[in-house]
Amino acid sequence: MELRHLTGFVAVAEELHFGRAAERLHIAQSPLSQQIRMLERDLGATLFDRTTRSVRLTAAGQALLGPARSLLADASAARRTVQAVSLGEAGRVTVGYAGAGGCAALPPLARAVAAEFPGIELSLQGQVYSGEALDRITDGTLDLGFVALPVRRGVLSRVVRLERLTVALPDSHPLAGREAVGVAELAQERFVTYPAARGSAVREAAVRACHVAGFAPRISQEAPDTYDLLGLVAAGVGVALVVESARHIRLDHVVFRPLAGGPAPLPVALAWRAADESAALRNVLKTAERVLPTPGEYVP
Repeated sequence: MELRHLTGFVAVAEELHFGRAAERLHIAQSPLSQQIRMLERDLGATLFDRTTRSVRLTAAGQALLGPARSLLADASAARRTVQAVSLGEAGRVTVGYAGAGGCAALPPLARAVAAEFPGIELSLQGQVYSGEALDRITDGTLDLGFVALPVRRGVLSRVVRLERLTVALPDSHPLAGREAVGVAELAQERFVTYPAARGSAVREAAVRACHVAGFAPRISQEAPDTYDLLGLVAAGVGVALVVESARHIRLDHVVFRPLAGGPAPLPVALAWRAADESAALRNVLKTAERVLPTPGEYVP
């Protein structure tokens, strides 16, 4: 039983006329008649009662019509799916992100992909920090990730945001009334920060800024995400150096102050495997290039 035989059978069953069915299929009547005979031999049943004046479905033909239509519909759907995947119009792309910077960049990308490529499923995986994201991109368990620079061999990247560090303070803190705070002024403070074990680029940048200012930060507690981190600040557990995007999280008893003479902005980049040949990923990257352009002030 071949799909072309079923296609011919359905056409004749719907037209009840071999000539019109052949015309509909853009073939000659003789090959169509041969297809029907081959199908009947294969099934061991007569599908049509034929006379010089009419064509009617037999009971066997009526039994075959529904399943034949379903099989042809499934085959057509499979063909469309394969074609969509090969063109990058369908597929699954896993995206890892963490921290306020990744969370700020993700929504415009996800909305644009959903609008332009509804067949592409973005599998969004939160709390995947930069170091972990690079590990997973390298081993193939993640397709795309928001990371800090530099990346490693075999991974490509493009900067999509620049984030400056800012300090989050309890609103009762003596420095909360200042317009800006120097990093050195935080030398005696307790700090709350992201987990060390998961490769947080913001944590590394914060610790580096403290070292440049002449001290090692006293880290009293870690938090898995920005919301929990700011909750610890609100509770007075410590202060935190976070990226400016964290200011969009509104919590009572937390204030943000710029860092006077702080470090250079932290680049946030999209990263992916250089050898990844996924057409869906290529379309997501093209969309990202449009909705998340590299900041004009970025200097490599």
